[in-house]
Amino acid sequence: MKFFANLLALPLLLWPAHAQVFTFTHDEMLKYTSRNPFDRFADGRPKVPDAILEKVKALSAEEVWAVLPGGGFRNQYEGNWRILHPNRKLVGRAVTAQFMPARPDIADIMEADAKAKGLRDNGNQRVLDLLQPGDVLVVDLFGKVEEGTIVGDNLATYIYATTGTGLVVDGAIRDLEGIQPIDMSVYCRGAHPTPIRNVMLTGINVPVRIGGATVMPGDVVFGDNEGVYFIPPQMVKPVVDKAAETHIHDEWTQMKFKSGKYKSTDIYPSPRDPALQKEYEEYKKEKLGQQ
Repeated sequence: MKFFANLLALPLLLWPAHAQVFTFTHDEMLKYTSRNPFDRFADGRPKVPDAILEKVKALSAEEVWAVLPGGGFRNQYEGNWRILHPNRKLVGRAVTAQFMPARPDIADIMEADAKAKGLRDNGNQRVLDLLQPGDVLVVDLFGKVEEGTIVGDNLATYIYATTGTGLVVDGAIRDLEGIQPIDMSVYCRGAHPTPIRNVMLTGINVPVRIGGATVMPGDVVFGDNEGVYFIPPQMVKPVVDKAAETHIHDEWTQMKFKSGKYKSTDIYPSPRDPALQKEYEEYKKEKLGQQ
């Protein structure tokens, strides 16, 4: 597989027994995200516009789910998180990082290469240094909690000050008492006082696995109090457009229920009476015309 053929060919970042050995080249980023309809960052990562991200903030997980499976994307959701500030939506563009359990024969090569290049031994901060406003750091730490703490309160402060969004880590955080007051969204598996160790950073801005989801750099991260969706750039506009229609449908349906005149099966999931069907279609047309 090409990813692993390149593992030892591209040693770029290091911290003791924690190093990056693979990242997409610009051309590879273009190839693997070729369906992206938007602009890109300098490294080729898709850049979904801020205006669309603002619309995504109004979505629910159900509205995202209503579209993605029909487009063939059935593995984009992950739940069962420990969530800090669950009432705060998390929306932004994914910057991905992949960790694996430490293996000394690989780490020794990476350490030697890093020293030869004059690189410092703080690989996690090298990932953070890539972040830009509107980004969300998405970290595959294979569910590790003890010694799987990607950041404490100081680096969490940096993430929020830089991105204005938050963090998703299939692993843990530390210094929870210091992170909790920061108004950032954090999705993690747990908190633990141990520092991160006995792992190695094997990729930045490559495909990563977060639980049952596959995440690409540039995906739109959408988190609410149910869980997190990772929306491919080419699916963002269809999701937003469909959500507008869903909002109208729900608004009309609930308005009819509140009138007390109908049974649930008369209205939901769609009106059975032709006259009500016509009324709904006219209501939808009027509302969509106002947007």
